[in-house]
Amino acid sequence: MTANPHGSTTARIADSRACTLGEGVLWHPQREQLFWFDILGKRLLSQQDGQPLEWALDERASAAGWIDRDRLLMASETALSIFDVRSGAREQVCALEADNPLTRSNDGRADPWGGFWIGTMGLEAQPQAGAIYRYYRGELRRLFADLSITNAICFSPDRRFAYFADTARQQIWRQALDEQHGWPNGEPQPFIDGRVAGLNPDGAVIDSQGRLWSAQWGASRVACYDSEGQFLQAVAFPASQISCPAFGGADLSTLFATSARDGLEDDQLDAEPHAGKLFAVDVPAQGQAEHQVIL
Repeated sequence: MTANPHGSTTARIADSRACTLGEGVLWHPQREQLFWFDILGKRLLSQQDGQPLEWALDERASAAGWIDRDRLLMASETALSIFDVRSGAREQVCALEADNPLTRSNDGRADPWGGFWIGTMGLEAQPQAGAIYRYYRGELRRLFADLSITNAICFSPDRRFAYFADTARQQIWRQALDEQHGWPNGEPQPFIDGRVAGLNPDGAVIDSQGRLWSAQWGASRVACYDSEGQFLQAVAFPASQISCPAFGGADLSTLFATSARDGLEDDQLDAEPHAGKLFAVDVPAQGQAEHQVIL
């Protein structure tokens, strides 16, 4: 991994608004604008020209992909919806476990074929209450069931693999994909096992070289692994509960990361005054541009 002559590996605060549970950070490549969610705060956050933007939502939402310049596909606890960033209007595309009041959406990402993968989980992280779905060409199909805390949905730049995690099991799996339409081909295989080191894989993103950057809940870091799952390096952040990373900025070499205050006691919050904020760090890597969702 080559050094970045223009950057450092010191994390900085990118947005000072504290989220109860920050998640789903997305760099919109056409707008060159960052979006992220406060799941428990029921809000979508952004910045434009250095100014904070915020939309209040009527339910918990957690992840998005971009459809075009002004519309996002938003995942919430009951639906996938089209969200217009100009008006704030939402239009439902399809239901997402709307008949199950015990679950909500969690991690998600658009895939290279224009589909959108989205994970669900129990509101109280109940064991095996979650699943991973794919929305593709008008159909929502369940891919994997009996998961507890779905996370780390991301895709290799050569389109061969998808990755996903169950944070409760402390593991990330790699799933081979069909070349033509991107459906799972065969069974998922273990890729990174965090159990020995006591690591809890949360959100993840893959850079343009195929390296996986994994937010590790409770460890104050995002760890980088090569395409075979071997640890390369870790970037430290000033909050323990780092939840979701994304590459952004003009050259996609800034690593953004959300964090959370949820579950921290008062003394822990005193020790972590920046918990829940959005962070940024310049890293010696370049991300992939987020894929467009094709409805």
